[in-house]
Parts: sequence; C-alpha cells; structure tokens
Amino acid sequence: MEHAYFEDKTFDKCNFTQNPLSKGDYDHCTFKNCDFSNSSLANITFTECVFIASNLSLVNLAKTTLCEVKFLDSKMLGLRFENCNSFGLSFYFENCSLNHSSFYKLKLKKTVFKNCLLQEVDFTSCDLSNSIFDHCDFRDAGFESTNLEKADLRTSLNYSIDPEKNKIKKALFSLPAVIGLLYKHDILIDTN
Repeated sequence: MEHAYFEDKTFDKCNFTQNPLSKGDYDHCTFKNCDFSNSSLANITFTECVFIASNLSLVNLAKTTLCEVKFLDSKMLGLRFENCNSFGLSFYFENCSLNHSSFYKLKLKKTVFKNCLLQEVDFTSCDLSNSIFDHCDFRDAGFESTNLEKADLRTSLNYSIDPEKNKIKKALFSLPAVIGLLYKHDILIDTN
C-alpha cells in the first residue's frame, strides 16, 4: 500500500467513517467539521495539524503520531491516547469533550486543556507537570500516581485528587474547588 504525504491541505466536511483517511503523513493540515467517529487513524502521522469542530469519538489511535496537534471545538469521546506513538507526543485542547478517554502513563508535560470536559478520564500514572487546565470539568476523572506538580487547576472544578497518591507539589488550586483534595476524608466544610 502506498504511503501518502499531505502538506498544508484543508479537509472540510469530510466523512472519514465511510471513506477512511489515507495512511500517511499529514503536515500542517487542517481538518474542519470532519467525522472520524469509530474509524481508524492507526499508523498515521499528524505534525502541526489542527482539528476544528470534528468528531473523533472512539477513533483507533494505535501507533498514531500526534506531534504539536491542536484540537479545537471537537468531540473526542472514549479515546485511548496511550496507544499513540509516544515519540514527540504533544497536543493542545480547547473547547473539547474528552469524556471517557484515557491518558494512562503518558508524559504530557506543559499540555494545555482549555474549557474541556474531562469527565471520567483516566490520568493514572500520567505526567501532567506544568500543564494548564483552564476551566475544565474533571467529574469522576481518575488520578492515581499522577504527576501534577506545578500544574494550574485554579479555574477547574469537580476534581477528586488524593495528595497522598499523586504528586501535587507547587500545583495551583483555588477555593472552593480545592476541597476536591479532601474528598477521601469525608469531612464537612462550611464555606460561609
């Protein structure tokens, strides 16, 4: 099978559930209003690409390379990012729904999540040091052996993080959401 190469190309309103994206390398490409749901992006390389208002839910990411990729206004439910190629793995998320996804054991230092739904996301053993979580919702997200040192969670909410099982040194939190660090103690806190 031929290995395709695409550079500076825009894909607009493409349905890749019916016509799969060609295997190959995509460099500085833009995907707008595309539907990838339940399709495969396995063994495809994306470098400095942007996904805008696209549906990537339940996409197969086996050995997918995501290097400096931006996801904006996209639906990305149930993705297993740990199946990606870890070399050069780096991305930015803004206004995305990543519910039920997994970042298990990934090194994601300095990653930005802006206004994202991160409900029931698995961050177990993930290195998120120096990352920014701006207005994110972590309802039922899993944190265990997670490195959140110097991460900024000041504007985020609904997290439950056990300081004894995670690294949170110099992480930034704010009231009242910081109460999520005390959840396991089952104490009542009067915020008046």
